[in-house]
Amino acid sequence: MIDNIDDYFAKGCDRCAKFDTDACATQIWADGLAALRTLCRDNGLTEVVKWGHPCYMHGDRNIAIFGAFTKNFRLSFMNGSLLKDPDRVLEKLGPHTETATVMTFRSADDVAAKAAIITRYLCELKSYADAGIKPPPKHHGDLILPDEFMIAVETDTQLAQAFKALTPGRQRGWNLHFTNAKQSKTRENRIAKARDRIIAGKGWNER
Repeated sequence: MIDNIDDYFAKGCDRCAKFDTDACATQIWADGLAALRTLCRDNGLTEVVKWGHPCYMHGDRNIAIFGAFTKNFRLSFMNGSLLKDPDRVLEKLGPHTETATVMTFRSADDVAAKAAIITRYLCELKSYADAGIKPPPKHHGDLILPDEFMIAVETDTQLAQAFKALTPGRQRGWNLHFTNAKQSKTRENRIAKARDRIIAGKGWNER
């Protein structure tokens, strides 16, 4: 996966064979992604790369992350369950997701039409970050999953579906492997290395 932010907008995330081709979703939705990028940066967010995607932070808190797909592109709000969403624009990531935290788009004009709402929601999440307010930990069955894993599945539907399909024992094994790491970067690296094995249906101690 890429680790340079400009590579994402110019080439893609490098997670599939469409990387650095015109068929990459980042190129299909280039104008819309650029509009989202401008909005996030104009609202004072720090731009970093996480899981091969642009992630926008306020202090040490993840605020939002991008995802680009064949049919649409989206902005996922981290800790989005805190948002009141009076405009009812947030959608659930998938049928098994409990809370709606995602905005989907199909054009740069779509982003422009919702710019005021996006700005309001970004500022709301920044205020929660400043106040130290967090939603309850996200559970998967009896597991409390680390934030780094939640970020990963926000942009990787294949990983999300594969993890849900694992046996409870395999899920617990992977979660223990991830959460045993003390540093966030170490957890991110472990998740990245585990991706192919999780998709293959394997547990942490299986080769």
